[in-house]
Amino acid sequence: MFDIQNYGSFIAAIMIFQLIPGPATFAILNATSKNGLSAGFAAVVGTLLGDLCFMVAAVVGLAAIMQANPIIFQGLQWFGAGYLLWMGFQLISTKVQSLSTRPEPVKSAWVYFRQAFAVCMTNPKAVLFFVAFFPLFLHPESSRLTLLIMMLHVTILSFLYQAGLVLIGNQISIRLKSVPSAGKIASRVAGGALICFAVKLAIHNL
Repeated sequence: MFDIQNYGSFIAAIMIFQLIPGPATFAILNATSKNGLSAGFAAVVGTLLGDLCFMVAAVVGLAAIMQANPIIFQGLQWFGAGYLLWMGFQLISTKVQSLSTRPEPVKSAWVYFRQAFAVCMTNPKAVLFFVAFFPLFLHPESSRLTLLIMMLHVTILSFLYQAGLVLIGNQISIRLKSVPSAGKIASRVAGGALICFAVKLAIHNL
């Protein structure tokens, strides 16, 4: 669909990545729990803008590689599968941090937008992730339109999930983060799912 290979797996992978607790997730939960919906949605916008910057950088580079050298692109596909495998093992073996719920003075939504944007932009692994992720669901002849459609999918699904965190998931998430076993189980499940995806996509590229 939309010239995206393994479309179902592409959608599922995006959702799995959203479910993995990370700096952006904690920034959104922190903003909402301390200063309400406006702060939470400001953090969401900051997160999405940061991800968009990295996606644009990744897409520009991938478009050039696909046109210039399909063999290098195939190498990126193998690199992507290996990167997902590494991420999976990292999630299984890394300790999960709890979310801080310390009181905080009221701040403007702009402050939380800047904080969330800074969190994303200071995470250099993000651009590496997108460079590794997108090629897994493309073929060398894919057009730039396909890349733009993939970016749109990531942005929309990310917004829906993150808006859910702000609207209904905040209190539940805070309680879960305070229970070490809950965070640990979620991290292990997400890690196992990424390993399965990596193996499946590697086999598909053989």
